[in-house]
Amino acid sequence: MMKVKHRLLIVCTSVTLFMWYSVWFKTNPTITILEKTVGMEIAKTYPYSKMKYILQWTNPNTEPFLYMGRGQQTFIKRRCPVNNCFVTSDKTLLSDLTEYDAVLFHGPEISKHLIRWPRRRSQHQKFVFVSKEASTNYPLFYQLYNDFFNWTWTYKLNSDTYYGYVMIKNKLGDIISPREDKHWLKLEEMEPISEKLKNKLDSKTIAAAWFVSHCVVKSRRNRIAKLLQKELANYNMTIDIYGSCGTKRCPRYQANKCLRMLERNYYFYLAFENSIAEDYVTEKLLHALQHYTVPIVYGGANYTRFMPDGAYLNVRPLDIKGLARQMVEIITDKKKYYDFFRWTNHYSYHYGEEFPETDYYCNFCSQINDVEAVKRVSRYENFLAWWNEKNRTGPRTGT
Repeated sequence: MMKVKHRLLIVCTSVTLFMWYSVWFKTNPTITILEKTVGMEIAKTYPYSKMKYILQWTNPNTEPFLYMGRGQQTFIKRRCPVNNCFVTSDKTLLSDLTEYDAVLFHGPEISKHLIRWPRRRSQHQKFVFVSKEASTNYPLFYQLYNDFFNWTWTYKLNSDTYYGYVMIKNKLGDIISPREDKHWLKLEEMEPISEKLKNKLDSKTIAAAWFVSHCVVKSRRNRIAKLLQKELANYNMTIDIYGSCGTKRCPRYQANKCLRMLERNYYFYLAFENSIAEDYVTEKLLHALQHYTVPIVYGGANYTRFMPDGAYLNVRPLDIKGLARQMVEIITDKKKYYDFFRWTNHYSYHYGEEFPETDYYCNFCSQINDVEAVKRVSRYENFLAWWNEKNRTGPRTGT
């Protein structure tokens, strides 16, 4: 008899708790989500109405999705000014796919093959094309991509959210570039460099360096480098090529040591991109600019959006022989070489993720919280034309 009473008490208590919980949940729109993270499970409670849910529709283990983490962790870790964004690759986390605020599609993955698409979408949510890789490496051909994406999150400067490697500040600390319409100080308007910097530059003894790991790429940069190396040999000057494409070694785990060596010994650095694509400028440029070495750029960008004239040499408008002659003239004329660093009195170069206000993940979270941007009806009607680029030519190899 006592056992029966005990069981009845448990049942009554359970029913009472269930009814209380049901009433409480309806009046308190809060949900608890268990999200698996590396090495632990964290239970977090979030106000449902304020959280912005970001669904990674394609493989979460590819860049840049990999570094978004799970839940809010990346936005908190990066000290984002807006951090109420929740990342997941679990398509069943919410009760319906239309409840996610943003659905992300990784460009390189969808360029290779057709994938299973969401069958429904809501007017409030944004389908977002994401890529930090060049369009010339990952072109898209399927017509269904036209009028499919609402937003873009790429290295292109006219993307809805910019995913860039390089950020420039002026001496007041204001973010000034990269921009499509940037106006820089002219060389003659810049202050001459200090004696201290001159002494640092005077220690250099070798024409150029290049750190590279991938030799066979679409831009054919390795061929350009070898031709330039051969031409400089006529002046008893050289390009030291580090990595699998050259004869010298400086492993990645010693990156800081390698960059200090670059700053100390080399006049120029080959900032050669693996693809010739508009606005595609990577951290290769920062190797030079942050370490008092003149970048020799080779890529498809309009570099005036990233640097003032007189801060770099550009391969593409020149022929190889002419570029080699110009390098020799600059090396042998100290004043000419000093002038390439006048910009340091007025600007500073940084990685995009160096500050919360320019971090690409922070910026996307801010974008998805921008009420006006979300309300605005937007689709890329001719997305293929926006993303794909025609083939571009390299430098002339003759005289």
